[in-house]
Amino acid sequence: MILSYLPAIFKFLFLTTPFVLPLIWIMGALVFYFKRERKRQTLTEFSEQRYTILIPCYNEEKTAEATIRSLDILPVDQCEIIAINDGSRDKTQAVLEKLAITRPNMRVINLVQNRGKAAALTLGTMASRHEFILCLDADSELEADAPRIMMEHFANPEVAGVTGNPRVKNRGTLVGRLQVGEFSALVGMIKRYHQSLGRLFALSGVLVMFRKSAVESVGYWDTDTVTEDVGISWKLQTSGWALKYEPKAKCDVLMPDTLKGLWKQRLRWAQGGFEVMLKHGRSVLNGRDTGLRLILLEYVFSVLWAFMLPVTIAFAIFGTNLHEMNLSYAILLTGIMSFTQFVVGMFLHGRYERDSRLGFVAIWYPFAYWMINSFVLFVAIPKVLFGPKRQFSSWVSPDRGGVTYAKNN
Repeated sequence: MILSYLPAIFKFLFLTTPFVLPLIWIMGALVFYFKRERKRQTLTEFSEQRYTILIPCYNEEKTAEATIRSLDILPVDQCEIIAINDGSRDKTQAVLEKLAITRPNMRVINLVQNRGKAAALTLGTMASRHEFILCLDADSELEADAPRIMMEHFANPEVAGVTGNPRVKNRGTLVGRLQVGEFSALVGMIKRYHQSLGRLFALSGVLVMFRKSAVESVGYWDTDTVTEDVGISWKLQTSGWALKYEPKAKCDVLMPDTLKGLWKQRLRWAQGGFEVMLKHGRSVLNGRDTGLRLILLEYVFSVLWAFMLPVTIAFAIFGTNLHEMNLSYAILLTGIMSFTQFVVGMFLHGRYERDSRLGFVAIWYPFAYWMINSFVLFVAIPKVLFGPKRQFSSWVSPDRGGVTYAKNN
């Protein structure tokens, strides 16, 4: 009985999800670009507000110094720097304390026991002196004008957070170069589309600025999820706060450049996203926020597709003639959409790249994205539903260009 419906299911998967969703993303991203992004950036006196930079660290002895030195370009009297050493097992504490000696605007908070990035950010926010908080990962380097560009959005009192535009720094390997294409043709495009709806699925934890009073009003970051950035995004938006995406605010960040490291990162992202959807999905469905409802619907659609894909392929291999399901046609159509998505993404996002010559192979990453997304969700969702519950999400150290760099897990 099931086999008789398999060709229709297969066509639905390959001709609808990887074709229709990217088409919607493209149209939404173009709306955002022509309506907002292409306008010249104008900064007012509001952008001169003082702010605190939070840098949570766990085993970051090899990256923290470069990150903090990149902040030397910022006015000392305009910002304070708080580095939180979250129970590191290496020499991170010594590195941070040495850097603080020559920087009067820098403080170091040392935690004996590792409690995770969410807890570190919460503690840092409580210790901050200013209303605006810029959160920066300890393996990234900030561009000088990013804080002012982000700050300008807070002139609107309804804005609680502004996320910036991370760029992949280590692009010497194939995996690294593919992620450059991903951030341009996928991440940036989807954020533009979501912003055209007036909402965001997630603020990027690599580079994001918050209004302190807004974060306090929702009880700070959740410590029991593996993606604190997704969690705080939905907590703020379901409480009525607005979030903004600002592609002109840039930083460079290290990303996994091995398949093993990429898999672990995407599995964590998938797990954290599903945790947040379980926590906030019902309130969104019961509410009247059309933008969040559409984003939730998009997510649910992707999850269903992720689970149907491996099952459909298995049935196709063992029980159905692949020729009957027009497999070659489905792959060709998806490939054409992937190429279109890449070209539009580079048109919108390429101006922010230091080197947009990504190579022919990166063009096909949107196609690979659907495969990766399917299998990580297929593994992550049972892990969330049936795995052990935790109070604190601790940190581990994934792959960063052949060297071990810390990241929240």
